[in-house]
Amino acid sequence: MKKTTCKKRRLQKPEPNGDSPANGPRAKSIRTVNGFNCSTSEPYPAYSSPTSDECLSVRDDLLNLHGFPREFVKYRKERERLSECCSVVDGSGGELAENVKSESVLDGLVKTVLSQNTTEANSEKAFASLKSAFATWEDVLSAESKCIEDAIRCGGLALTKASCIKNILSSLSKRRGKLCLEYLHHLSIDEVKAELSTFKGIGPKTVACVLMFNLQKDDFPVDTHVFEIAKFIGWVPDEADRNKTYLHLNQRIPNHLKFDLNCLLYTHGKLCSKCSKRTGGRQRKVPENQSCPLLKYSKNL
Repeated sequence: MKKTTCKKRRLQKPEPNGDSPANGPRAKSIRTVNGFNCSTSEPYPAYSSPTSDECLSVRDDLLNLHGFPREFVKYRKERERLSECCSVVDGSGGELAENVKSESVLDGLVKTVLSQNTTEANSEKAFASLKSAFATWEDVLSAESKCIEDAIRCGGLALTKASCIKNILSSLSKRRGKLCLEYLHHLSIDEVKAELSTFKGIGPKTVACVLMFNLQKDDFPVDTHVFEIAKFIGWVPDEADRNKTYLHLNQRIPNHLKFDLNCLLYTHGKLCSKCSKRTGGRQRKVPENQSCPLLKYSKNL
């Protein structure tokens, strides 16, 4: 079985807020992703929140309330295993066993596409149905779009998502000659953003999720839940949109807290009605009489 190499990460000088410049000046040349500016220039340089201490405090409060979300445990373990592996390789770059990664990057990208505008349960069913209907990604590429749509219909927006998946596979085949995204492991965050931005239909949240979950890089996706809570607790100005929230939080949040904090904010946003505007029909697992730990951080109360 072919093995991938685990290259030693370059040491970078920490920023004053404790975060390392994972996204350096080169990002300013990165193209927009479906209208989303992926440069990493700070949109609110004078806005001091969140501080490193605030990030740590919120992480600990949510961890005490929810525990670490079970759905993200496997990704957390992969990050730990990768970190352990990279800590023992020599300067020539040793080898990383294939079993360190339980989910391919291409699988992760397609999973994230299927998760758009639907529930986790439905997106998981859609991915399982797709994998059951087609033995390989090559089979998906050669299949009629209608067959792909039928396989993922339970996840919603089948026409749009099937077109996106087909485009990813077609572009990847033409550009790389094979349906594999493992080479992204050896690129910088900026390079990954530039690469994934070339696939039609792949937006900023999808790119950030692949970076964080499948490439084990220090990025901070901003979905609706994270965005709402960030506004609620004053981590971004009232006028901030998701684009600027993403840029600001990735500059302010220390790299070593990004993964856990993002998973916990996402989970809390789904479960707590007190700090989320979009209650919808979601089932709330946090009792209404239980105080939300984030209320004490809100600048709007």
